[in-house]
Amino acid sequence: MRTWGPSVALAAALLAPVPMLPTPAAAGTRTGGTTARPAGAPPCPNVPAPTIRPPQPPPAADPAARAVGGGGQATAGLVLPPAAPAPPAVTATSWVVADLDTGAVLGGCGPHEYGVPASVQKLLLAATMLPRLNPDREVTVTAEDLAIEPGSSAVGLATGGRYRIETIWLGLLLKSGNEAANALARLGGGPDGMAGGIRAMNEEARRLGALQTHAVTPSGLDGPGQFTSAYDLALIARACFADAAFRRYAATRTAQVPAQPALRKKAFQIQNDNMLLDHYPGALGGKTGFTDLARHTYVGAAERGGRRLVVTLLGAEIPTQRGWQQGAALLDWGFGLPRDAAVGRLVRPGELDRAAASPTGAASALAGGAGLRGAGSAGTGAWPGAGPSIAVGVVLVVGGAVLLARRRRHAAAVAALPPGAALGGPERPEGA
Repeated sequence: MRTWGPSVALAAALLAPVPMLPTPAAAGTRTGGTTARPAGAPPCPNVPAPTIRPPQPPPAADPAARAVGGGGQATAGLVLPPAAPAPPAVTATSWVVADLDTGAVLGGCGPHEYGVPASVQKLLLAATMLPRLNPDREVTVTAEDLAIEPGSSAVGLATGGRYRIETIWLGLLLKSGNEAANALARLGGGPDGMAGGIRAMNEEARRLGALQTHAVTPSGLDGPGQFTSAYDLALIARACFADAAFRRYAATRTAQVPAQPALRKKAFQIQNDNMLLDHYPGALGGKTGFTDLARHTYVGAAERGGRRLVVTLLGAEIPTQRGWQQGAALLDWGFGLPRDAAVGRLVRPGELDRAAASPTGAASALAGGAGLRGAGSAGTGAWPGAGPSIAVGVVLVVGGAVLLARRRRHAAAVAALPPGAALGGPERPEGA
């Protein structure tokens, strides 16, 4: 067993003066497979929904990962600013609302609980590969790119077809094309192809501070050991929306996939699947997702009154509301909060790497209210935890190691309506 000795006392001395935001929901601990919440920590206002099949067991919780951005977020329950109104009831098992510009986390439900991403994983692919790939470059799609799960979401790219990389990005973000994800990961992965692309995605997650994120597939199609959290998705989304090309792609309603005369393939139009763009004033874009294991996942952003907010949610069902509608309700709640409301913050890219070499930096990275003005996006992220020096501080900040952060699933079953019932039309499951 490793002991820390004098370093613990040093970390305690350095961490003591760091101001923490008051939050009504303190860290919860896992006991016997259930969550034990301290008195006064309210449960999340979830609507019980049926579990289709047992989720893959997530990794053991790393207290460092659960306290990134403020120890008050290390709870399976609801975390809100003081005097904040109750958020709307949604079916998502975890969610976060955050400010894209200041980095303030306005509130959440189990922000650091593990979840399965489905197609919102494609945002990590975008954050990783947009800086690496020239959008004007024309490339050839391969049979390997089209090796996707039958019936899963696809753009309709053809083997041997020649497309600009920008067209492939549009196919990824508008239609959630899994073959587009494979192609972009391969093209940006260097000599190792797709495997190199996935490795780069995990490196980018670490750089952003997404300690609970691990990619196994570039598309978000389920794979063993693939997880994320609502907090991590907020970090990743913030990095994406900082990129002008991403903002343009995400806000595009329709795009044309060019004809492939040599393959006798006609041109066709694709439409954006993110209905937030059409139904929510100020919508900036985002990403939808669905697999049998992940259920419905969603990331969406909008601007109102010069303020840009992002919502991330995992593990949702749609008996009455689609993922984007649940996201819209949470965005409305967030826009109704004062501008200085916060329960923590999104760490900046590279911040946790730098903090690992500086105990005072570690204290800042783990403090909920520090550094909100001018924050960039995220820090690093190990899988599922890195930086022993950070872990020392976290033990002191959180008050003890949170043992197992298992993905919460509602045991209570309700009669779920068929997808699309009472929703104004069917919602096509993406299959990532």
